[in-house]
Amino acid sequence: NLDGTGKHDIRTPIPFLDHMLAQLSRHGFFDLKIQAKGDTEIDFHHTVEDVGISLGKVFSKALGEKKGIRRFADVKIPLNEALASIVVDISGRAFFVFNADLPKAKIGDFDVELVPEFFQAFAANSGMTLHISVPYWSNLHHAVEAIFKSFARALDQACSLDPRCSE
Repeated sequence: NLDGTGKHDIRTPIPFLDHMLAQLSRHGFFDLKIQAKGDTEIDFHHTVEDVGISLGKVFSKALGEKKGIRRFADVKIPLNEALASIVVDISGRAFFVFNADLPKAKIGDFDVELVPEFFQAFAANSGMTLHISVPYWSNLHHAVEAIFKSFARALDQACSLDPRCSE
């Protein structure tokens, strides 16, 4: 539900992904119900990517013809020392830029290199142009969480109806 309250029931085999998706729901005011299984005994890549693909498709379907939505958003969100900037255009033309110098490291069992994989999959399957930038951070968890929170707010703004938008 794009016009929700942030209710969520998220169950994947990846606890950190669940935590990030909860941020997407809560800060975007999207009601989400997600259940995913995958070959996580191999690694988390396919499951993270598949969740991004599925969510992108669901958002595209929920937006329908996109009539009356704001379409654009530019949001910056801090989380303590980290700052994330998200710019979106729900244009129907998928494009993705990830400008964040995040290390190949883990947060718990989660490979941080899967963060851009999730957003690439979401952008490609929703038909969205998405630019992500994290100019500075020192705590990796804060950097990634700031990305998801700012994406949530940007997506909420871009999906919202504006009576002045006729197309």
